[in-house]
Amino acid sequence: MNVREIATVTGEQVAVPDAKLLTHMQFRRFAGCPVCNLHLRSVANRHAEIEASEVREVVFFHSTAEDLLPHVDVLPFAVVADPKKRFYREFGVEQGRRAVLNPRAWWPIARAVAHSVTGILTRTARPPAANPEGGRYGLPADFLIAPDGRIVACKYGDHVDDQWSVDEVVDLALQYQRRNAEMP
Repeated sequence: MNVREIATVTGEQVAVPDAKLLTHMQFRRFAGCPVCNLHLRSVANRHAEIEASEVREVVFFHSTAEDLLPHVDVLPFAVVADPKKRFYREFGVEQGRRAVLNPRAWWPIARAVAHSVTGILTRTARPPAANPEGGRYGLPADFLIAPDGRIVACKYGDHVDDQWSVDEVVDLALQYQRRNAEMP
């Protein structure tokens, strides 16, 4: 993968891949997606640990920057709007009804919706769009990219809540660093 500068929703430029750190590229669904928001809160809460593992987070959504800004203003990492799904196609990230119809997704969806409704009622969260850009059937994907552009690990989700946990990202980063330390 060649290095490219990508505009974030806040107008800043982020290099993908990062020249010195591993890059964790997450492909999420749409602005305000309750499952995505709950997952990204866990990433934000442990962001210092991720940074200490020498990983830079870059999160893609298939929404516009305008739709994303009210939902991501407190996230401590780069968020990229990709409403035309250019990067989704490039990385083979799919969509399908199995995103929400897979029985393994039902409990995470119920938990995330309950959390989202609580946030909306207490005015600490905004509701998702009624008809989100790119639809509701996006599947998540995760990529860990080395500074030289090699994809060192990837995961294509089978349903809406099938993504790497923070522990998995940190473990993958440590495995990568151990392998590189052992090389002559």
